[in-house]
Amino acid sequence: MSRVYNFSAGPSTLPESVLLQAQQELLEWRGSGMSVMEMSHRGKHFAIIAEELESDLRSLLAIPDNYKVLFLQGGASAQFSLIPQNLLNGKTKACYIKTGAWSEKAVSDAQNYCEVVLTASSEAEHYSHVPEPATWLIDSDAAYLHYTSNETIHGVEFPDIPDSKGLPLVSDMSSNILSRPVDISQFGLIYAGTQKNMGPSGVTIVIVRDDLIGHAPKTTPSVFNYAEQAKNQSMLNTPATYNWYLVGLVLKWLQAQGGVAAIEQRNIAKAAKLYQAIDQSALYHNPVAIPYRSRMNVPFILADDGLDKAFISAAEAQGLYELKGHRSVGGMRASIYNAMPDAGVEALIAFMAEFERSH
Repeated sequence: MSRVYNFSAGPSTLPESVLLQAQQELLEWRGSGMSVMEMSHRGKHFAIIAEELESDLRSLLAIPDNYKVLFLQGGASAQFSLIPQNLLNGKTKACYIKTGAWSEKAVSDAQNYCEVVLTASSEAEHYSHVPEPATWLIDSDAAYLHYTSNETIHGVEFPDIPDSKGLPLVSDMSSNILSRPVDISQFGLIYAGTQKNMGPSGVTIVIVRDDLIGHAPKTTPSVFNYAEQAKNQSMLNTPATYNWYLVGLVLKWLQAQGGVAAIEQRNIAKAAKLYQAIDQSALYHNPVAIPYRSRMNVPFILADDGLDKAFISAAEAQGLYELKGHRSVGGMRASIYNAMPDAGVEALIAFMAEFERSH
């Protein structure tokens, strides 16, 4: 077997030690006589997995006691509709910042439930930056302010937490959660799909402040009601048990790396090396304004797009996979999440230099 360097935007590469532990425990978990996949979510063995999962996440992110942690299904995309259903609380408006494809989708779904106030948008500039905060329109009558902290497709990342002017701040952190420390107390709600920095697909994390839940309309299905899910420890219906287990293994791996602060330093170094290689090149170009470049998702364009297919083919021959950019923007994209080792980034940089020399 020869494992490649997987630069996929999600589902993404996982720590090899996590996969090996899952392999070792596949048939039997901790002397239970059964696989995690076979366990009842109501049983004593899975209760241990669930408790450790939430405890480890709370520890890594320093989540305050007045926040609920939910482990839901439906992906982050389901939250585009569930957030207005749960957080409007009788209000008719919500503010959104649009900086890429995923915040664009969030706006589209929210419009089915409320009036969307477009606080800011960089769409006219092809989502190449975060609009200057001085230009933002924040409606004090809105229920919340929503933003996407890292745009996976366009490679735009907020360098700081936005000032919501007193509105509950809501953030889609699917592609940069656990990659840098964040002050949870500044948020009303954070949500994230796990398939980028936290494990496999199939689980969505929702971290929500206590006072914001319990106000969903009676028409909201119980499985989509945050208060009902919180009351039932995210087990109102059968959860994705094996995926919870795998997310738990990734969290323990992250703890072993020194936690979020330590992994941030590695992420800064990896991204800096890759951006330097792009900026010093005559063949490659990154379209994002420097202050807003993502540490997680690095898009780059070849000066001659006729070389795109040759680049992908040659990269795969060197064991560098999933570098093709999203179909909506083209070019290339290297996703370098927490689990991408330094050696993977260095191999990509060396390949890019050799490809430029030969073309």
